[in-house]
Amino acid sequence: MNPLRSHKSYLAFVGHRLSGVALALFLPLHFLLLGTAINDADALQRALAFTDHPLVKVAEWGLVVLLTVHLLFGLRILALEMTSWPSRYDNRTSWVIPALVISLLAGVIFWLQS
Repeated sequence: MNPLRSHKSYLAFVGHRLSGVALALFLPLHFLLLGTAINDADALQRALAFTDHPLVKVAEWGLVVLLTVHLLFGLRILALEMTSWPSRYDNRTSWVIPALVISLLAGVIFWLQS
């Protein structure tokens, strides 16, 4: 395996890109569901009944985790691009694991609220 791909920064790169793709796939479906629910009350009730399915609950949990990953890794990218770093070997990778932990914590909080 390429040594650069075993680096924590590569994990952040892949996490940011994959979460962005997952969000891009989910949002049109979400807006379609909302659009059909706006048209009549029966459609809204069917949509709400659909969201009670356990598989949908797991997908919503995954969405919250992916959204948090995308947000935190995106902030990391902005910090890398907008600030100057003293050297190539500084502590830029120290954000990766805490960002993943915070994302999972956000998922746990979401799961406990539902």
